[in-house]
Amino acid sequence: MKKIRLLVVDDQTVVREGLAAILTNYSDIEVIGQASDGIQAVEIIKKEKPDVVLLDMMMPNQDGLTTIPKVREVSPNTRILVVTAYAENDLVYQAIKAGALGYILKDATRDQLLQAVRDVDQGRASLQPSIAVKLIQEINHPTELTYTADPLTRRELETIRLIARGLSNQEIAEKLVVNERTIAKYVSSILDKLQLANRTQAALYALREGITGLNDE
Repeated sequence: MKKIRLLVVDDQTVVREGLAAILTNYSDIEVIGQASDGIQAVEIIKKEKPDVVLLDMMMPNQDGLTTIPKVREVSPNTRILVVTAYAENDLVYQAIKAGALGYILKDATRDQLLQAVRDVDQGRASLQPSIAVKLIQEINHPTELTYTADPLTRRELETIRLIARGLSNQEIAEKLVVNERTIAKYVSSILDKLQLANRTQAALYALREGITGLNDE
């Protein structure tokens, strides 16, 4: 069984070591290291290329928001799960916009944390319900975005609708009865046309535009 290689980043030693200790107990997770700030984290990520990074937002030297794009630059396949005590609307939105795939609070349960790590590893967005509400509140008053004139094709609309439901490329391919590589092309085209950075932003766009189709089946 492939293990999820995970890095824990938090300036508070008790929190950092506690998260590492909790997740080490699971057979599908391998904690490959710990870092106390964003600078140290980026250096470790360059070398180790972890699957998932648990990232605190408020740290000395280099905070989480500054660290997110640097992680994406040095290791594009590493997925970022923010684990923080801060739930301000704008902070959540900025973290997701910068490239984080998940955002949970430090008062989350052990089960919520574990599920978030597994979801993010699979490329699924992971937001606690309370955080999702805050994010929706923020995007109800978004910074004006400029989209290209190219409309999404029918297949791209079907794909973004399923992305919004949290499905992976493989699961979408099975539903649409096409090759997974074809779905990857659809996703790339969607992000390009809508000028979005990642699948999380695509899901939020679908939610805001009312194209999730949650009641059409």
